Amino acid sequence: MSARPAVFPDATRSDAGTVLVSSWVVGTAERQRIAADLMLDEWEARQRPDALLSLNAFLSLDGGHILYYAQWTNDEDHLTWVRNGRAEAVSRVDSVIPGIERPGLTRYQPPHTVVPVGTGDASRRPGFVVAITFRTESPAAQRALTNAIAARLRTQPIPGLIAAHVHDDRSGDRVLNWAEWADEQSWRAFVAGPVSAELAQAIEDLPGVTPLGGVPYRLHRSLVNVAPVAHA
Repeated sequence: MSARPAVFPDATRSDAGTVLVSSWVVGTAERQRIAADLMLDEWEARQRPDALLSLNAFLSLDGGHILYYAQWTNDEDHLTWVRNGRAEAVSRVDSVIPGIERPGLTRYQPPHTVVPVGTGDASRRPGFVVAITFRTESPAAQRALTNAIAARLRTQPIPGLIAAHVHDDRSGDRVLNWAEWADEQSWRAFVAGPVSAELAQAIEDLPGVTPLGGVPYRLHRSLVNVAPVAHA
């Protein structure tokens, strides 16, 4: 297991042409940590394609699953790796932690980043993330959802929210709001407050958008294969 500190992925990096998000359902916190470490160990030990920019393992607070957030330069190189190397990479994990459920991977476009008015600062390091997903009926519904989130966050201060990175998938039927928070307490205060309820109502009023829920995570391990270019 690597002793290097985990580094939150830079969701705004300009060289990330595609973002791949997948979940492993593992059942318990112990299996969660072991499986995540085994997978990152596998990646760190092997020769990696230059198209892989970063791979990040997030653990759900309930101990039930792992969320992988991976940044690649393009989908084609990832698909080549899937054909040639994925089975070997996950075989060791499955031999140690049998019975992992993998619901599938979603390919997202680079996100639209929204920094809340007054309190947001995209240069701060997050301590906590909430992944909120939505089903959408079309690219038009995706755009309407992104606009609704941006409009609310850019007009009302939200203490502790660093940035919301809104990812549209490539098929038009899913949106991920990758919300980076300073800490868990700030997120819980937001959920209990009026702005959260107002935003939920605004989203509920959108045609062709179905909320699928949000899950809080902590970053466990990260692999930065290609360092991002420093922001000016």
